[in-house]
Amino acid sequence: MQLQRLIERLQPTSVTGPVDRDITHLCYDSRKAVPGSLFVAIRGEQADGHAYAGQAIDGGAVAVVGEQPAVFDRATSLVVPHSRRALAQAAALFFGYPAEKLRIIGVTGTNGKTTTTYLIKHLLERAHQRTGLIGTVAYEIGDRVWPAERTTPEALDLQEMLARCVEARCHAVAMEVSSHALAQERVAGMAFHVGVFTNLTQDHLDFHPTMEDYFRAKRRLFADLAPAHSIINLDDPYGARLAREVPDPLTFALEDRSATFRATDVEVGLTGSQFTVLAPGERTELVSPLRGRFNIYNVLGAYAASRALSIPPAPAAEAIRTAGGVPGRFEAVDEGQEFAVIVDYAHTPDSLANVLSAARNLTERRVHVVFGAGGD
Repeated sequence: MQLQRLIERLQPTSVTGPVDRDITHLCYDSRKAVPGSLFVAIRGEQADGHAYAGQAIDGGAVAVVGEQPAVFDRATSLVVPHSRRALAQAAALFFGYPAEKLRIIGVTGTNGKTTTTYLIKHLLERAHQRTGLIGTVAYEIGDRVWPAERTTPEALDLQEMLARCVEARCHAVAMEVSSHALAQERVAGMAFHVGVFTNLTQDHLDFHPTMEDYFRAKRRLFADLAPAHSIINLDDPYGARLAREVPDPLTFALEDRSATFRATDVEVGLTGSQFTVLAPGERTELVSPLRGRFNIYNVLGAYAASRALSIPPAPAAEAIRTAGGVPGRFEAVDEGQEFAVIVDYAHTPDSLANVLSAARNLTERRVHVVFGAGGD
């Protein structure tokens, strides 16, 4: 790709050096620079990429994008207002705007993102729509599955994954969208077909200075990126606020009777849950193997997404009935013991309370808890 094309897309405030260069590689890690690279200097929490521009040039970078000039004669310097946004824009262009060739379903919130994305992937694939998965547990493209390094990859890695999804003939991608990714412009400019908001409770306050800042980061998926369909949990206080602030949302709830999709006649037990979904002109019976009342919200959010994606109620209900659990999410361990063992990833006050409440409802006897903390 010619550097001039990237310049036209990025609209830098200044350009120093020749623009008739051929860009064959993008990187934001100076150690990964090769001949023909464009290096994007990003200010991180622990290091400033601008300090490593020279190392990238030594590795072969022929152009540097940053928020300050790169004072090296060997490479063209592009100064932009926001390096992270420029990385997202450059990566989307470099890989041929793959998001526009896929139906992207983004799920954000404190709890439930992983389960909801797994459910959406299952719903779509049961509808014969090959679907990629990007999230906390794993990345899945076609037959390839590998452990996730972070919930939402950096913009460059994300756009490359989406391009691989296109190559693998995927129709859609279900992805978790973290508040870090939204605040750090990793999904800047992406076209989302559906956005799902699960809930918002205390988490990541080492990164976000306040809960209001945390909420505003999540809000960007719906307000700034404007998915074709916004699906919001109306029982969550922040969800109710979000539903008032975005146009024409689809909502789901167990308690709020004004929700577009509402669960009634709820029954939960050791084998899962069953309930009725009421929606305009629809009444659908859902049976899910997922345990716990909190999982009903995840099922509701995924079901609402499937309806926005034009999957009829009956096939959606059948897909939910056959959707298995997610690794580490209220996962049962059966080694022949005479008592139930449940493993869960719960790591926030709200999610731990939900898991303990669900466990309490599964037995009339004692509940023992083993809880680990990673620190920080």
